[in-house]
Amino acid sequence: MTLDTTHRNRQMTHFDGHHEIWLFGYGSLIWKADFPFLERRPAYIHGWVRRFWQGSHDHRGTPESPGRVVTLVREPGATCHGMAYRITPEVLGPLDVREKNGYLREVTRLHFDDGATPSSADGLVYLATEDNAAFLGDAPLDAIAEQIAVAHGPSGPNRDYLVNLAQALSELGVDDPHVFALAARLPHPADA
Repeated sequence: MTLDTTHRNRQMTHFDGHHEIWLFGYGSLIWKADFPFLERRPAYIHGWVRRFWQGSHDHRGTPESPGRVVTLVREPGATCHGMAYRITPEVLGPLDVREKNGYLREVTRLHFDDGATPSSADGLVYLATEDNAAFLGDAPLDAIAEQIAVAHGPSGPNRDYLVNLAQALSELGVDDPHVFALAARLPHPADA
């Protein structure tokens, strides 16, 4: 069921020869930056929304009981806020492994929220599209929340991923109706 995208990502050559690269995080990369970075700045990208439509068979679930994590879905006029990291190319190797379950590196234009220069830059984003084997797609919010409430994988409970993402977005002052609606539907741990 999983699709290991590590090899495909390592064939991407867009940033070959660069000494540093901007990486845009919109999910766990906002609150779990377990990689070295040179700089971290709040940022956003245009034309995308965050959705819990990607299955997680390797981190927040199992092949038998996948969790749900976020990916980006195209939506004209939308803005997706997150965190940008300036990294060295060597960091991409471990990130390719972390994001291997259907995510591919894509080039995107980042815009920074902090008023410092530069105000925008080309960067990378890991994106899981509907043509990857782990893509689950849309479902009623109650069903998504229920799946998240019970899924558990090597990286911990799926509910922690959702709660941590909602908290990180709140701390950034970002209103994400999809994420907050799912967090509000999660049963309390004692009820689950």
